[in-house]
Amino acid sequence: MPAPEPKSTPSGPASRPRPRPTPKVTALLATRAARVHRKAWTAVFAALVLTSVLLGAFALAVASAALGRAPVERYAAADLVVAGDQNTRYTAKPWGSEPETVSAGLTERVRVPAEALGVVRAVDGVERAVADRIFPVGLGGDSVVGRPWDAARLAPFALRDGRAPQGPGEVVVGAGRARTGDRVALRVGGADASYRVVGVAEGPRAAVYFTAGRARDLAGRAGTVDAIGVVAAPGVSAGELYGRVRDAVDEAGLRAAGERAEGDSAGLRVLTGDGRGAAEHLAAAPARATLLGALGAIAGTVVMIAVLVVSSTIAQALRQRGHELGLLRAVGATPRQLRGAVGREVGRVAVAAAAVGAVLAVPAYLGLRALLDARGALPDGLRLPLPPWLLTAPLVTAAVTVLVARVSALFAVSRAAKVRPAEALRESPPGTPRRVTGLVLLGVGVTAAGTAAAQHGQGAAAAASAAAVSLVVACAVLGPWIATGAMQVLGAPMRRFGGPGGRLAAANCTVAAARLGAAITPIVLVTAFSVVQLAAGATLTHEARAQARDAARADLVVRADGGLPSGALDRIRSAPGVAAATEVVHGTVVVARKEAGSPLLERLPVLGVTPERLTRALDPDVREGGLGGLRPGTVAVSSDRARALGAKPGSTVTLRFDDGVAGRLRVVAVYERNLGVGDFLLSRDEVLRHTAGAGAARVLVATDGGSEAVRAVGAAVPGARVDRGAEAVRAAARVEPEDQALGEVVGVTAVGAIGAFTVVAVLSTLTLISIGRRPELTLLRRAGAARAQLRRMLHAEAAAIALTGLAVGLAAALLPLLAFSLSFAGTLPYLPPVQLALIVGVVGATALAGTLPPARRVLRGRYPTG
Repeated sequence: MPAPEPKSTPSGPASRPRPRPTPKVTALLATRAARVHRKAWTAVFAALVLTSVLLGAFALAVASAALGRAPVERYAAADLVVAGDQNTRYTAKPWGSEPETVSAGLTERVRVPAEALGVVRAVDGVERAVADRIFPVGLGGDSVVGRPWDAARLAPFALRDGRAPQGPGEVVVGAGRARTGDRVALRVGGADASYRVVGVAEGPRAAVYFTAGRARDLAGRAGTVDAIGVVAAPGVSAGELYGRVRDAVDEAGLRAAGERAEGDSAGLRVLTGDGRGAAEHLAAAPARATLLGALGAIAGTVVMIAVLVVSSTIAQALRQRGHELGLLRAVGATPRQLRGAVGREVGRVAVAAAAVGAVLAVPAYLGLRALLDARGALPDGLRLPLPPWLLTAPLVTAAVTVLVARVSALFAVSRAAKVRPAEALRESPPGTPRRVTGLVLLGVGVTAAGTAAAQHGQGAAAAASAAAVSLVVACAVLGPWIATGAMQVLGAPMRRFGGPGGRLAAANCTVAAARLGAAITPIVLVTAFSVVQLAAGATLTHEARAQARDAARADLVVRADGGLPSGALDRIRSAPGVAAATEVVHGTVVVARKEAGSPLLERLPVLGVTPERLTRALDPDVREGGLGGLRPGTVAVSSDRARALGAKPGSTVTLRFDDGVAGRLRVVAVYERNLGVGDFLLSRDEVLRHTAGAGAARVLVATDGGSEAVRAVGAAVPGARVDRGAEAVRAAARVEPEDQALGEVVGVTAVGAIGAFTVVAVLSTLTLISIGRRPELTLLRRAGAARAQLRRMLHAEAAAIALTGLAVGLAAALLPLLAFSLSFAGTLPYLPPVQLALIVGVVGATALAGTLPPARRVLRGRYPTG
């Protein structure tokens, strides 16, 4: 029987525990490395500060928008407000999933049936229920708001002077409009009448109060009210009364006035607390939703670019120390010690940078708010609060910035920590997996661009955006191969025309393709994203202006604040020298459709016009049918929208107006200039049925061009303003999205953020590369290269990097831009030359700034020390 094998003792080699890396060793390595490589970490610090600033500013903006609300003013003394539901809904079943419902806000008032007033008054605990009616009034050339005096007590607006109106010919005006005893001429619905001022009220200056009966007659829309203000009886809380009123309204089966689309609920809302402001400022809720969507989209882009910039900057900072990290591994440093040391280094820099960025995020957010206010991008009724506790949001984004930096550092040092010490000193070229990944992303980008060209609307915009992102990331992954190919192309002219410096630059660029790929990537990023962001909006604006210029045939615009008097259009048409005149009013419709199987509600601006001799004043370029039959119940549709809806003359389309009412309209014409006059042309009377904007009507007048015609038109409508010139006509007839100003601000902010990020990335990457090349430049000086030759070499290298980055970035932007432009505008992309020159100038200046200053120490003096 064989003897048993001896067991190893605890002190034997097999059981001896491996030494664990001590924190002191890691801390020592991190401290020494941070001291030696201060300049490299300065570039990382700048990138992290910018990341923290932008993330903190957008976090404040998104949180403030999420808390945004409409202020309570007219109904401050009411405990509850009963109003119509200011949302329209559309339910559809996407491919292979459960039905989905989407909603869109309505900015025209959804009216309440008048019988709701009696139902609310009968509720136990209601002391008073007041019907409010709001309508436009012209007063002294200004547009003001008319209301019943009973509703003024819901604010409450008290009398400063005089008494309440008691007869149909008496009014109370806002302070500063008139004095008690004056007579004022008021225009409502085109009819002028004289009223005696019997009182002056507190509150808004742009308000006129009538008796309840007179306000009911002037407001029109019999059988409806705008809202009902409810005051609770003593001892009844608002919460208790809310439940009673809600139950009474539901039991009575009350619904908003007007016929809604199928599946679109039309119930009544009972508002309390801060929610009462939604019944006053109708545009606040849709604007808040649009603002949240826009800020969310740009914040997502900023986060993506921040991760790319931070990771590439950290990777470049560590790449310059590749031999040092390899040497540490060769002399016995464990992978854990290496990762720990680099993590501590980056952590120290990131914490300091994130803290600085968190402090600067508050003024950056205030600057964004000031820009929004200066451009009028938000309605007056939307308040964006900034409570003190919200100022902690930048601290959260600062922690995210630190986390991104630490994770990026771990990925950047992973190769040096994993390989064997003998291999750590050897630099390996990019491998096949990276090339395959880049080619796959390139294919995805091209496919997404093709999808964008085949679609329309938001689907095309989303596909174009995805194509741009995929192509930019593909260029970043394929950077070394792009740099190699570019240097092969640019090497010949540099050798031929650059002299000794050019030959040195060509040789260096050919050898260091991987290094140049890292420098080219951020330039591609800034060029592609900036060009896409700027050119997309510029293309639509440029084509819209061209179409509006071709469509506007009139040469005069007649308007009067508070509305034109009755019969003004007929008098203008009969004036000497007038060839044609059409009245134009602006409105909004909501189109329900499916996109990629999912339900979508799209808000579109529209024009309401009078069809008589319309094309002499406004020509939409009709291709099928005719505009002579444009009346209530009919519509003219643009060719693009007709293809999307499958519409043609004689067919019907269903539109939801901005007051929630749905209409089935017969198509009478299909026209071409959709960007100039909108996707739908409606009858003026049809639009006025669903809007309260009669005071905003304009008359476009085509004349024989003589000055006599201008005087005749002015004499036909005394007190009206007559504007002359093509720009005035285009401004009156132009259709613009409600969120155009917001989109412009968001676009400028996005370009600024992307530009700042990528300028930092280009500058830091080139600076780190130049710092790492100091020994090489010193050796060239000692070998006999003159300072002028080295400067020309550096100039040529900077020019080659900038030129390659710009060319590749423009190529990456051109494909998605082409698909977007053909889908939306049917034209080639357009970018203003000034903006293109600015992009080229910033890239060129940044490339030179990152190349020459870091090498200045080597270039001065006769005997460089390195």
